[in-house]
Amino acid sequence: MSYFRRKDLSLLGNEMKLPKTLGSFDLIALGVGSTLGTGIFVLTGIEAATHGGPAVSVAFILAGIAAACAAMSYAELASMVPAAGSSYTYAYYTIGEYIAWLVGWNLILEYAVSLAAVAVGWSAYIRGVFASLNDKLALPPWLSNGPNFDGSTPGGGVDLPAMFIVLAMTWLMARGVKESARANNFMVIIKICVVLFFIIIAGPNVDPKNWIPFMPFGVKGVITAASIVFFAYLGFDTVSTSAEECIDAKKSLPIGIIGTLIVCSTLYVIVSLVLTGVVPYDQLNTADPVAYALAHLGYRWGAAILGVGVVFALTSIILATLYGQSRIFFAMSRDGLIPHKLCRLHKKHQTPFVMTWMTGIFIALIAGFAPINEIIEMSNIGTYFAFITTSIAVLILRIKRPELKRSFRCPFVWVIAGAAILMCIFFATQLVWVTWVRFVVWSLIGTIIYASYGNKHSELVVHSKPFED
Repeated sequence: MSYFRRKDLSLLGNEMKLPKTLGSFDLIALGVGSTLGTGIFVLTGIEAATHGGPAVSVAFILAGIAAACAAMSYAELASMVPAAGSSYTYAYYTIGEYIAWLVGWNLILEYAVSLAAVAVGWSAYIRGVFASLNDKLALPPWLSNGPNFDGSTPGGGVDLPAMFIVLAMTWLMARGVKESARANNFMVIIKICVVLFFIIIAGPNVDPKNWIPFMPFGVKGVITAASIVFFAYLGFDTVSTSAEECIDAKKSLPIGIIGTLIVCSTLYVIVSLVLTGVVPYDQLNTADPVAYALAHLGYRWGAAILGVGVVFALTSIILATLYGQSRIFFAMSRDGLIPHKLCRLHKKHQTPFVMTWMTGIFIALIAGFAPINEIIEMSNIGTYFAFITTSIAVLILRIKRPELKRSFRCPFVWVIAGAAILMCIFFATQLVWVTWVRFVVWSLIGTIIYASYGNKHSELVVHSKPFED
């Protein structure tokens, strides 16, 4: 049985489908919800202080260009193959089942670890809020800190608040996609308003002298910053996982993907310029640089308002990322690469409730018990792998199926998709070697699982569906 059999595009539309409930605005909000968070509230200041200086705005532009190149490939494929699973599904139709499995397998880890890390951050912030209100509201360390091996945090028991927020969002997801989208839309609007609030309040206090020197760490520092802040753009991948649930996927998906990048890129660049314009860059190496800037200007009440935005920002990231994770699981289960029974839909809510709850519980356990600081780097390289395979996939279809109707066509596809591949490879080489070791080990584990189960239970084999070998 071939590891590189590919789905025939004639299969598209004949599989079990999820109900269509999402429009263009829902998709942009989904993308912004999973993208706009730690990147704008944390990375802007830290990277300005450690690598980019005021030129961190240039780093965001460079990273945005790289993300836009990959997004163009996603937009074209999403308009052609409106099915759940994102880059996993695109690879299945173009490169082959085994590579598709590896993409999905690595995205499972990428989504799970990054989501767990956000949940731990949410927990830390909420604990701080409660403790500031009343010391009696503070949880004991053994109920608010997961295990650690370096002694960086006390307790080492379980992070209950992190588990709570993940399970709460899981419950909301299981109740229905439309209900989840409404909640996400609300939270996204609030956090965008909070970001605009910062720009309006701090903007008039910009002192151009703080932008000198503009590039204190040189070009190399800006490139290093770009490779790091690139992670702030990865949320647009979540949009393409929603393909089956779009009312008009061929039109809405490109709008959602590109709209997400435009909104987030604009806000990243403006905030980074304002931030480094009101506070000297070397003072911004803090976990809350935006709030620090407002306090520096004397707007302590503004810092409190900003805190509300951070809560909503992190909550919407958890909800949107959980959605993307569950849809990739759903697609893999439907294809038979993991047990098919896991993808069945709830009779009332029409959501893949078994998969949603399995995903939520799995991530809650990571957030509650895993040493996040030890495994967070594992989430980076899987996304680069997905971006590279998607960019390759769009080129394969241009060669093999040029006659297919494309509602959105990537302009100058060989240049843009090629640039996405090269930039993702370059950024991946900037990761520490331990990340590569973990990537290889995780992929080997996935290969064993695929060889022993997925390759034999694939829907293409079990039901003799058409495929290309």
